[in-house]
Amino acid sequence: MKNFVIKGNACWNENIEQIHCEPNAYLVCEDGVCAGVFHELPERYADLPLTDFGDKLILPGMTDLHVHAPQFAFRGLGMDMELMDWLKTYAFPEEAKYKDLVYADRAYAQFADQLRRSATTRAAVFATLHVPATELLMEKMEASGLISYVGKVNMDRNGPDYLCEKSAQESLEATERWICDTKSKFERTHPILTPRFIPSCTDELMHGIRRLVEKYDLPVQSHLSENFSEIEFVQSLCRDSKFYGDAYDRYGLFGGDHRCIMAHCVHSGEAEIELMRKNGVFAAHSPLSNANLSSGAAPVGKLFREFVNVGLASDIAAGESENLFRSISAAIRASKLRWRMLDQEIYPLTVSQAFYIATVGGGKFFGKVGSFDPGYEFDAIVVDDATIPHPQELDLQQRLERTLYLADDRHLCAKYVAGTRLF
Repeated sequence: MKNFVIKGNACWNENIEQIHCEPNAYLVCEDGVCAGVFHELPERYADLPLTDFGDKLILPGMTDLHVHAPQFAFRGLGMDMELMDWLKTYAFPEEAKYKDLVYADRAYAQFADQLRRSATTRAAVFATLHVPATELLMEKMEASGLISYVGKVNMDRNGPDYLCEKSAQESLEATERWICDTKSKFERTHPILTPRFIPSCTDELMHGIRRLVEKYDLPVQSHLSENFSEIEFVQSLCRDSKFYGDAYDRYGLFGGDHRCIMAHCVHSGEAEIELMRKNGVFAAHSPLSNANLSSGAAPVGKLFREFVNVGLASDIAAGESENLFRSISAAIRASKLRWRMLDQEIYPLTVSQAFYIATVGGGKFFGKVGSFDPGYEFDAIVVDDATIPHPQELDLQQRLERTLYLADDRHLCAKYVAGTRLF
């Protein structure tokens, strides 16, 4: 049923700087799309089925723009390490287990179930290089009711023997078979090309991935400027490139004629940020991960100022939680530390800005997603903030702010994705 009305206290971003709160509002869904938010229900919608959520908060669904499904199993471990050591010690050994479909089935079932119960309604997901396990993950994401992009990872160098494809040709052939098998198989789950990052992919592989972008009109996701040692590694491999993003661009894998997500962008400089803006690249901001692996604090305020697309990301498992409420508050805190300790010209994120990147900012990758303005796909979560105790009277703006800092999946009582109610 994709034609209905729900009633409650609606909160969403009018723009990046302002949140609109409408008490006792009627939200109308027609064919999976928001038809508007009304203080009084128009007569033309009077016959639609109505669910009254009383005094609860109704918020747009959130987009997790960068999450590693196979790493869900070891979230909260290895947080004393930096990126490259963490990959070798935790990420690579765990991802190798997904050659075993029995293990993959158990692990991916837990991941998909947890994401389904969270505030996330859309996600861009890394799998592993194993095609059968990646297709299994896509099946579980489809069954979850979420809308997602899932990527089979490409890596043919600088990885352990047990987790490295034998050649660029083998990687590309496996990737193309996977694309052909899955591109039209699912309604809500779509393939996305996923070179892990430049250090793990030879020139031949990167150029081949570009050909697949052109042939199948697919988006791309990868990592960018996360860690100083990683950046130095890329420079040693791509000596002619001016900066990390330029190396991707020389392969034709940095936006422009295709949608592109680059995770982290912690140490992106002026030229890299300008190229991101020019090419329409999405920065997936991962504040929990960036703190846990001592990567730094991304210049999110500067990305806004330069009109770069920014979305929010959990980056499980370097980020320890899929709970995007936690990532929202972490993004605000990280920006305050960066402002205080590093760059006083880049002001800290406000609550409105952080809410925006969790909803509209990342939602843009999927189209008109993340708002209750007319014409946006109807993604919504209903939050019972009465279960977060407080003794004083609060207005809606204050209730929303507390929710963004304190809520988790225990406070969700309903969830809609493109007009379909999941629970």
